[in-house]
Amino acid sequence: MAKTSAVAADRWRARRTPRRAASRLIDRWTVVDGVDVFYRESPNPPEGARVMMHVHGFGMSGRYLLPTAELLADEFHTFVPDLPGFGRSGRHPQGLDIPDLAEAAARFLDDRGVEKATLVGNSMGCPVILEFADRFPDRIERAVLVSPAGGAFNRPLRRAIGQLAQDGTREPPRMARVAVPDYARFGVPSTLKLFRALTQYPSLQRLLELQLPTLVVLGDRDPLMPGPARVQEVAGQVDNHVLAVTIEGAAHAINFSHARALAHLIRRFMDDLSILDDPTWTGGARVVEIHRGVHHPAAKDD
Repeated sequence: MAKTSAVAADRWRARRTPRRAASRLIDRWTVVDGVDVFYRESPNPPEGARVMMHVHGFGMSGRYLLPTAELLADEFHTFVPDLPGFGRSGRHPQGLDIPDLAEAAARFLDDRGVEKATLVGNSMGCPVILEFADRFPDRIERAVLVSPAGGAFNRPLRRAIGQLAQDGTREPPRMARVAVPDYARFGVPSTLKLFRALTQYPSLQRLLELQLPTLVVLGDRDPLMPGPARVQEVAGQVDNHVLAVTIEGAAHAINFSHARALAHLIRRFMDDLSILDDPTWTGGARVVEIHRGVHHPAAKDD
């Protein structure tokens, strides 16, 4: 019976594995707490490289994170999982909320033998990282929070739907080829349940309480986020470890639309270098530092 179940699982995974690789990262499968988990990994990470895991947003798979992850995969041991219930991974019987997803992320790292990692999230992935840091502070090296959605700014649901619709007009058209199948696969019941959990999560409070170097990246055209001026005002009210940066012209899915600029920022953040535009990108988006918390490491020159 066990052999028959294993064969059936292998066939299921084969059907769910992309026919063509979406990037040069390697497509892999594992099983975490009885759930099949699909993920992508650096093909040849340098020996001793720091581990970096990319955490996707609401209703999405990790596929739209690949443009940024791929640019960093030669410098960091990179993982891009589809968390349980998302993308190609199997569903958890009870469904998952933000704390559950943080636990799932930790269990995935356990499965991969990773003790500590830098976590890079987009949208809902940011509250998941904040919860991970609160529950497992010894297992996170640094946090990169890109367009950290959630909280009162996205309530009620009709407001969030309007924000998403507006954002859709500001993202690259090719983003729809990724987002539409992912949202359809995620389903309406899961959307309603997780939306409530996401918008009730105390993201801002947890962010300002973080005790580790944290990079927050915002797009100045993101309708799901307060404007940079408001973020700067709030972040400046308390001492914190946050470095906040805007990318001009970017909307919400920065990991997809502005991968080169974001990867450049992450590299500099990881080495505590000053925030500068990528000098090799003549047509690139301008990056602007808007807040550096008193406890954030001081910037070094190259």
